[in-house]
Amino acid sequence: MSVLIVGSTALDSIRTPKAQNPRLLGGSASHAAVAASFFAPVKLVGIVGEDFPRNYITLYKKHKIDLEGLQIAPGKTFHWSGEYEVNMNNRRTLETELGVFETFTPRLPQSYRQSHFVLLANIAPSLQHHVLDQMSRPKLVVADTMDLWLNIALPDLLKLLRRVDGFVLNESEAQQLTQEHNLVKAARKIHKLGPKYVIVKKGEHGAILSANGKLFVAPAFPLECVIDPTGAGDSFVGGMMGYLSTAKGSIESNLRRSMIYGSVVASFCCEGFGLNATTKVTKQKIQKRVSELEKLVRF
Repeated sequence: MSVLIVGSTALDSIRTPKAQNPRLLGGSASHAAVAASFFAPVKLVGIVGEDFPRNYITLYKKHKIDLEGLQIAPGKTFHWSGEYEVNMNNRRTLETELGVFETFTPRLPQSYRQSHFVLLANIAPSLQHHVLDQMSRPKLVVADTMDLWLNIALPDLLKLLRRVDGFVLNESEAQQLTQEHNLVKAARKIHKLGPKYVIVKKGEHGAILSANGKLFVAPAFPLECVIDPTGAGDSFVGGMMGYLSTAKGSIESNLRRSMIYGSVVASFCCEGFGLNATTKVTKQKIQKRVSELEKLVRF
C-alpha cells in the first residue's frame, strides 16, 4: 500500500563547524517521503515556488514519489537557514523565509483520498485537520508536530489528537504538552488526549513507544560521525510508516520493528548534508544495518 505524506517542502541552508551547504532539498515531507520510498510507493503533498530546482523534482521521481499533489506556485520556495554547534544537539535558526508556504492549503488529488496510511508531517495543526477532512477512512493516521504549534496553536493540536491513531513528538515537546518531566507519565497523559500510539523521539538516544499499556524502547543506530542531523526525525517517522504500509499482519504486530527500520534510515540521514546521504542508500544497506542493530541490542 502507498503512504500519503503531507508536510513542508523546503530549501535548507545548513552550516556546521566544518562545512556549509546552501539551498539543499529539505522540509519535513521531503525527508519523510524519501525515507518511506525504500519500502512503499509514496504520494507527496506540498508546495514549492518557481525557484525550486528541477533536479530536486528529478530526485523525487528517482525515488518513484508521486508528485500529483505537489503544488508549484508563483513566488519563492520556503527557505530555512540554520547553524549547528560542535555538539550537534545544539542548533539555532539563522533565517526563515516562508515564501509560498505561507499561503499553503493542502489539496488532495482524488486518487490520494483513499490512502490507507497517512503521515501528517510537521505542519500547522489547522492544515493537518484540512487534510483529514479530505480523507476517506484511512487505516492509520500518524501526526508529527513541533514546539511552535504547542506555543501558538495548542487548541487546534488538541483537537487533532482526537482524530489521529499515532502521535510523534520529541522529549521536550512531550514534557511541555503534559507538564510531566517523566516520559512514562507524559505518554499516559497523551493517550488520554486521543492517540492509541505515542512515540517520543529522543534523538541520538532513540525513541520510546507507548501502546496498549506497554512500552518499547527503540535504540538509535550508533554513529561514529554525524555530519548533519537535519531531517533525521522526519526520516525516522517516514521510514516507520513506509515499513508499516507493506508489512504483513496487524499494525500492532509490526510497529516495534517499523521503528527499528525508521531508526536505521534516520542514521543514514545523519551521515550527509540534507538528503545527500539518504538518497544514495539501498534497501540492502538498510537491511544490513538493521541486522547489525539487532545484534547490538540482543541479550
